[in-house]
Amino acid sequence: MRAAAALVLVLGLGSTAACGGDPMPAATPPPLNPSGSPSASAGASSSAPPAVMPTSDQVPQLDVQVVNDELEHPWDVADIGAGRFLVTERDRAVLSLIEDGVRREIPLEDSDIWVSGETGLMGLEIDPDFEENRRIYTCQGWNDGKDVRVISWTLDAELTRATQEQTLIDGFPTSSGRHGGCRLLISADGALWVGTGDAADEKNPRSLDSLGGKTLRLDPETGEPWPGNPWAGDEGPRRYVTSFGHRNVQGLAERADGTIWSMEHGPDRDDEVNEIALGGDYGWNPGAGYDESVPMTDQDLPGEQVEAAWESGNPTIATGGGTFIPVQDRWGAFGGALAVAVLKDQELRILAFDESGKLTDDRSPEVMKDHGRLRTVSLTAEGDLLVTTDNGGGEDALLRVTPR
Repeated sequence: MRAAAALVLVLGLGSTAACGGDPMPAATPPPLNPSGSPSASAGASSSAPPAVMPTSDQVPQLDVQVVNDELEHPWDVADIGAGRFLVTERDRAVLSLIEDGVRREIPLEDSDIWVSGETGLMGLEIDPDFEENRRIYTCQGWNDGKDVRVISWTLDAELTRATQEQTLIDGFPTSSGRHGGCRLLISADGALWVGTGDAADEKNPRSLDSLGGKTLRLDPETGEPWPGNPWAGDEGPRRYVTSFGHRNVQGLAERADGTIWSMEHGPDRDDEVNEIALGGDYGWNPGAGYDESVPMTDQDLPGEQVEAAWESGNPTIATGGGTFIPVQDRWGAFGGALAVAVLKDQELRILAFDESGKLTDDRSPEVMKDHGRLRTVSLTAEGDLLVTTDNGGGEDALLRVTPR
């Protein structure tokens, strides 16, 4: 069963300005600790258990199996057990099931998915009680570009159709389809996290009255703001906001210590991996007309901005989704590291961080450089990696990566 206990903020967070919804300058809040509350101080260790760290110095060799190669821009993938995988295909706007290597579509009933540019059917998450309730969650453009929203669905026992349950949260901004986000994650405490894009509108990342350019947290059953959100007691969109000043969140992952990490695209430089702090300002503030010449994390803004745990430098490599590799003997030095799919540079980056969030290693296995653009990474029940390619042409692949 998912935990329902309310989370309590132990650090006072800055209030918001009376006009424009812009956050007042405030001290940078600390990252989350395992309970989901801020830890004692921003510079302190996150009290990660030893299991976060690699169990050996041995770098494993990787075997790569093509599970299916009939996909079209697969955006997310999840293991639902018994060798079956659900995949969202962004541009086809379909939910696909891959079973025994064979792909078939599962119709999303009463859907009105909007596909344009970088937006379509995107993030996917599976309810922890899926075997009992058959519930899944998706994030997609909707109603001819009205918004981007998160919807819960119920799959029938035969996995032949998905019935819409409810819209949990909507109103994510859109424009041409650029910077649509949108990654989903259910954390160990049962909260549904959402990473959003800023819709390439300079007003969105820093306004708490916009859900764009944020990380959000809500109850996956009711859609209500998660207790303990920094502005949960306020009115309007800010009740859902956990962090702001993001450009285009492409990935969310939870480390074994309970900290939440995001991956996001930079402009022409500085893709980022960030450890999320409740109420944290991540410093994206494009100028008038969406002028992207500013730094990805602009330290000249009021207050303090949270620096990235990792950044690509110049130029960008186009980081996609990622996941933390489980600490298992077979994963060796990769155990506990963050595996990140890379689109433009067509590789898998393995980023290791210590308990305080400092980068300690950065590798790109050669065997993963033979598959073109990589969109996302998730885990099988056994702890293998599931990686999707994003090359288009109806021949994109779901890959299973196993250490040996």
